[in-house]
Amino acid sequence: MNIKVEALDAPCGARITGVDLGTELDAATYAAIHQAWLDYQVLVFPNIEMTEEDQIRFTKHWGEMPLRKRYAGRREEGRRSHESIMLISNIRENGEPIGSLPDGDMMFHSDGQYDEHPYRYTMLYALEVPSSGGNTLFANLYKAYETLPDDLKNRLCDVQAQHGYYAGRHVTPEILKTLGIERVADNWAHPIFTAHEETSRTVLYVSRLLTQSLRGLPEDEGNDILDRLLDHVESTDLVYEHVWSPGDFVIWDNRCLNHARTDFSAGERRLLRRTTVQGVRPGAAVETAA
Repeated sequence: MNIKVEALDAPCGARITGVDLGTELDAATYAAIHQAWLDYQVLVFPNIEMTEEDQIRFTKHWGEMPLRKRYAGRREEGRRSHESIMLISNIRENGEPIGSLPDGDMMFHSDGQYDEHPYRYTMLYALEVPSSGGNTLFANLYKAYETLPDDLKNRLCDVQAQHGYYAGRHVTPEILKTLGIERVADNWAHPIFTAHEETSRTVLYVSRLLTQSLRGLPEDEGNDILDRLLDHVESTDLVYEHVWSPGDFVIWDNRCLNHARTDFSAGERRLLRRTTVQGVRPGAAVETAA
């Protein structure tokens, strides 16, 4: 295959063409995709046809597909061939969504950040998308660390952030209701500054949807610093906005990206198919400011 990698004019991301994801790829093509992932963090395969079997085969190449422990209702049963697939949809039958996370916008987060072993990769295939909105935003957490003021790098070099399942300090009951989420007790603390397991680059690992607090700091100071960090990682100069078209397959590295969703009309259909790859517990970065 003649794979082509084109960097996007954005803080992260590349467009990948010349790859037939409807077949098993050869080792050289997988290696080229992997290198592009490390270089650009989020990859866009535009206008492709992909069955569930194709997506599962591709996903399994990169590691274990974790079984989903929870989702918003059981309405996906019978609509997917593998238990780790998530249907993200606002389409309703008999008044109930056929998938998860149906409506509204969604705060920035990294998938599984509240677990000991967050997801390594997330992959989304677009089946139906609204005419506008429902875009996915990707925030580059490498650049978030690199552009963080030195005083915060020094203050936080040994601090951990506490994360919870849809339990970020700005998450309200109204937000949970819109997303169709019931809060559960899953939570875990990770270093604020983690090291990417392959590149060893430092990541600013906090998110608005999942980060509850900073451990070991006085509450008022911790909340103030956390809010500064959240505003910083969501700076527009760190974010790529993907505008979906049907047939887009977008894959990203959860170890160094946050993602979010923009709002869209409840009157238009949206259906995407998600798979994930299990990761490992993030290690602390050794890099600190001078």
